[in-house]
Amino acid sequence: EGLEWSDAVEQRAQYQRPRSNSDSEQLSSQPPFRLFCFTCSNIAILLYLSRKYNTPDHWYPSDLKKRAKVDEYLSWHQSLCSKTVLHTQVLIPLFTGQPLPPEKLQEVMEGLATSLKQLEELFLQDKPFLVGNEVSLADLVAIVELMQPVGVGCDIFKDRPKLAEWHSRVEEAIGKELFLQAHELILNIRQLSTIQIDPQLKEQLGPMLLKMLK
Repeated sequence: EGLEWSDAVEQRAQYQRPRSNSDSEQLSSQPPFRLFCFTCSNIAILLYLSRKYNTPDHWYPSDLKKRAKVDEYLSWHQSLCSKTVLHTQVLIPLFTGQPLPPEKLQEVMEGLATSLKQLEELFLQDKPFLVGNEVSLADLVAIVELMQPVGVGCDIFKDRPKLAEWHSRVEEAIGKELFLQAHELILNIRQLSTIQIDPQLKEQLGPMLLKMLK
Protein backbone atom coordinates (compact mmCIF):
# COMPACT_ATOMS: atom_id res chain seq x y z
CA GLU A 1 0.00 0.00 0.00
CA GLY A 2 1.07 3.57 -0.58
CA LEU A 3 2.38 5.76 2.21
CA GLU A 4 0.27 8.84 2.89
CA TRP A 5 2.06 12.03 3.91
CA SER A 6 0.43 11.93 7.35
CA ASP A 7 2.33 8.67 7.82
CA ALA A 8 5.43 10.29 6.39
CA VAL A 9 5.35 12.96 9.08
CA GLU A 10 5.37 10.24 11.74
CA GLN A 11 8.14 8.37 9.90
CA ARG A 12 10.18 11.57 9.92
CA ALA A 13 9.57 12.04 13.63
CA GLN A 14 10.72 8.48 14.34
CA TYR A 15 13.78 8.99 12.16
CA GLN A 16 14.78 12.05 14.19
CA ARG A 17 13.85 10.68 17.62
CA PRO A 18 16.89 10.49 19.92
CA ARG A 19 18.30 7.04 20.63
CA SER A 20 18.19 5.74 24.18
CA ASN A 21 21.41 5.20 26.13
CA SER A 22 23.21 7.64 23.86
CA ASP A 23 25.68 10.24 25.07
CA SER A 24 23.88 12.78 22.91
CA GLU A 25 20.37 11.92 24.13
CA GLN A 26 19.96 15.00 26.31
CA LEU A 27 21.44 17.22 23.62
CA SER A 28 19.33 15.91 20.75
CA SER A 29 16.08 16.00 22.72
CA GLN A 30 16.11 19.79 22.99
CA PRO A 31 13.79 21.62 20.54
CA PRO A 32 16.48 23.88 19.00
CA PHE A 33 18.66 20.90 18.16
CA ARG A 34 15.77 18.99 16.58
CA LEU A 35 14.85 22.08 14.56
CA PHE A 36 18.44 22.45 13.36
CA CYS A 37 18.55 18.78 12.33
CA PHE A 38 15.27 19.11 10.45
CA THR A 39 16.33 22.15 8.45
CA CYS A 40 19.53 20.35 7.41
CA SER A 41 18.08 16.95 6.53
CA ASN A 42 14.47 17.24 5.38
CA ILE A 43 15.25 16.78 1.66
CA ALA A 44 17.18 13.58 2.27
CA ILE A 45 14.39 12.22 4.48
CA LEU A 46 11.66 12.99 1.95
CA LEU A 47 13.62 11.43 -0.91
CA TYR A 48 14.25 8.34 1.19
CA LEU A 49 10.55 7.97 2.02
CA SER A 50 9.43 8.52 -1.57
CA ARG A 51 11.84 5.88 -2.85
CA LYS A 52 11.21 3.32 -0.12
CA TYR A 53 7.42 3.50 -0.14
CA ASN A 54 4.86 3.54 -2.90
CA THR A 55 3.92 7.20 -2.55
CA PRO A 56 1.52 8.78 -5.06
CA ASP A 57 3.43 9.40 -8.26
CA HIS A 58 2.94 13.16 -8.33
CA TRP A 59 5.24 13.64 -5.33
CA TYR A 60 8.32 12.27 -7.10
CA PRO A 61 7.23 11.22 -10.61
CA SER A 62 8.34 7.98 -12.21
CA ASP A 63 8.38 9.79 -15.56
CA LEU A 64 12.02 10.78 -15.96
CA LYS A 65 11.32 14.17 -17.51
CA LYS A 66 8.94 15.13 -14.72
CA ARG A 67 11.31 13.78 -12.09
CA ALA A 68 14.14 15.81 -13.62
CA LYS A 69 12.08 18.95 -13.04
CA VAL A 70 11.71 18.07 -9.37
CA ASP A 71 15.41 17.28 -9.12
CA GLU A 72 16.23 20.58 -10.81
CA TYR A 73 14.36 22.46 -8.11
CA LEU A 74 15.86 20.39 -5.29
CA SER A 75 19.33 21.19 -6.62
CA TRP A 76 18.51 24.90 -6.75
CA HIS A 77 16.80 24.84 -3.36
CA GLN A 78 20.05 25.49 -1.49
CA SER A 79 20.05 28.92 -3.12
CA LEU A 80 16.80 29.77 -1.34
CA CYS A 81 18.14 31.62 1.66
CA SER A 82 14.96 32.00 3.71
CA LYS A 83 16.34 29.88 6.54
CA THR A 84 18.96 32.54 7.24
CA VAL A 85 16.09 34.74 8.44
CA LEU A 86 15.32 32.11 11.05
CA HIS A 87 19.00 31.92 11.96
CA THR A 88 19.45 35.66 12.32
CA GLN A 89 16.17 36.44 14.07
CA VAL A 90 16.02 33.51 16.50
CA LEU A 91 18.73 30.87 16.49
CA ILE A 92 21.90 32.98 16.41
CA PRO A 93 20.77 35.31 19.22
CA LEU A 94 19.62 32.24 21.15
CA PHE A 95 22.93 30.39 20.85
CA THR A 96 25.33 33.33 21.02
CA GLY A 97 23.45 35.67 23.36
CA GLN A 98 23.92 38.58 20.94
CA PRO A 99 21.73 40.00 18.16
CA LEU A 100 23.18 40.47 14.71
CA PRO A 101 24.13 43.98 13.57
CA PRO A 102 21.33 45.81 11.67
CA GLU A 103 23.38 45.88 8.47
CA LYS A 104 23.69 42.09 8.52
CA LEU A 105 19.96 41.69 9.06
CA GLN A 106 19.31 44.01 6.11
CA GLU A 107 21.66 41.95 3.96
CA VAL A 108 19.76 38.79 4.89
CA MET A 109 16.38 40.33 4.04
CA GLU A 110 17.67 41.60 0.70
CA GLY A 111 18.97 38.13 -0.08
CA LEU A 112 15.59 36.64 0.78
CA ALA A 113 13.80 39.08 -1.55
CA THR A 114 16.15 38.10 -4.38
CA SER A 115 15.56 34.40 -3.74
CA LEU A 116 11.79 34.81 -3.74
CA LYS A 117 11.95 36.68 -7.03
CA GLN A 118 14.01 33.86 -8.54
CA LEU A 119 11.60 31.25 -7.18
CA GLU A 120 8.73 32.97 -8.96
CA GLU A 121 10.55 33.63 -12.23
CA LEU A 122 12.55 30.40 -12.59
CA PHE A 123 10.11 27.83 -11.25
CA LEU A 124 6.58 28.95 -10.39
CA GLN A 125 6.05 31.26 -13.36
CA ASP A 126 2.36 30.86 -14.31
CA LYS A 127 1.99 27.24 -13.19
CA PRO A 128 -0.18 26.05 -10.29
CA PHE A 129 2.83 24.38 -8.67
CA LEU A 130 6.60 24.72 -8.99
CA VAL A 131 7.15 22.02 -11.60
CA GLY A 132 3.72 21.59 -13.18
CA ASN A 133 0.03 21.09 -12.57
CA GLU A 134 0.40 18.78 -9.56
CA VAL A 135 1.99 19.23 -6.17
CA SER A 136 5.39 17.56 -5.80
CA LEU A 137 8.32 17.23 -3.42
CA ALA A 138 9.59 20.50 -4.87
CA ASP A 139 6.58 22.32 -3.44
CA LEU A 140 6.80 20.46 -0.14
CA VAL A 141 10.47 21.32 0.38
CA ALA A 142 9.95 24.92 -0.72
CA ILE A 143 6.98 25.57 1.54
CA VAL A 144 8.82 24.23 4.59
CA GLU A 145 11.65 26.64 3.81
CA LEU A 146 9.35 29.61 3.32
CA MET A 147 7.39 28.98 6.50
CA GLN A 148 10.57 29.67 8.46
CA PRO A 149 10.54 33.47 7.95
CA VAL A 150 6.77 33.38 8.47
CA GLY A 151 7.43 31.81 11.87
CA VAL A 152 9.58 34.76 12.94
CA GLY A 153 7.03 37.34 11.80
CA CYS A 154 8.10 38.08 8.21
CA ASP A 155 5.02 38.12 5.98
CA ILE A 156 6.84 37.09 2.81
CA PHE A 157 3.59 36.41 0.94
CA LYS A 158 2.33 39.97 1.30
CA ASP A 159 2.56 41.88 -1.99
CA ARG A 160 3.52 38.62 -3.74
CA PRO A 161 0.16 37.40 -5.07
CA LYS A 162 1.58 34.53 -7.13
CA LEU A 163 3.43 33.09 -4.16
CA ALA A 164 0.43 33.67 -1.89
CA GLU A 165 -1.85 31.73 -4.25
CA TRP A 166 0.75 28.97 -4.57
CA HIS A 167 0.99 28.77 -0.76
CA SER A 168 -2.78 28.30 -0.55
CA ARG A 169 -2.74 25.57 -3.20
CA VAL A 170 0.06 23.67 -1.45
CA GLU A 171 -1.73 23.91 1.89
CA GLU A 172 -4.93 22.63 0.29
CA ALA A 173 -3.09 19.77 -1.44
CA ILE A 174 -1.47 18.67 1.82
CA GLY A 175 -4.51 19.31 3.99
CA LYS A 176 -4.82 22.25 6.36
CA GLU A 177 -4.65 20.17 9.55
CA LEU A 178 -1.55 18.26 8.47
CA PHE A 179 0.01 21.46 7.14
CA LEU A 180 -0.35 23.16 10.53
CA GLN A 181 0.84 20.05 12.34
CA ALA A 182 3.98 19.84 10.22
CA HIS A 183 4.82 23.51 10.82
CA GLU A 184 3.82 23.71 14.48
CA LEU A 185 7.39 24.04 15.73
CA ILE A 186 8.31 26.67 13.14
CA LEU A 187 5.17 28.75 13.75
CA ASN A 188 5.96 28.84 17.47
CA ILE A 189 9.70 29.30 17.04
CA ARG A 190 9.86 32.65 18.82
CA GLN A 191 8.95 30.89 22.06
CA LEU A 192 12.46 29.41 22.04
CA SER A 193 13.85 32.77 23.14
CA THR A 194 12.47 32.10 26.62
CA ILE A 195 14.16 28.76 27.23
CA GLN A 196 17.52 27.99 28.77
CA ILE A 197 20.03 26.47 26.36
CA ASP A 198 22.46 23.81 27.49
CA PRO A 199 26.03 25.24 27.36
CA GLN A 200 27.19 22.20 25.39
CA LEU A 201 24.56 22.90 22.75
CA LYS A 202 25.60 26.56 22.52
CA GLU A 203 29.24 25.57 22.11
CA GLN A 204 28.45 23.11 19.32
CA LEU A 205 25.86 25.00 17.28
CA GLY A 206 26.76 28.66 17.80
CA PRO A 207 29.85 28.61 15.53
CA MET A 208 28.03 26.50 12.93
CA LEU A 209 25.17 28.99 12.67
CA LEU A 210 27.53 31.95 12.39
CA LYS A 211 29.48 30.16 9.65
CA MET A 212 26.30 29.79 7.58
CA LEU A 213 26.06 33.58 7.26
CA LYS A 214 29.54 34.04 5.80
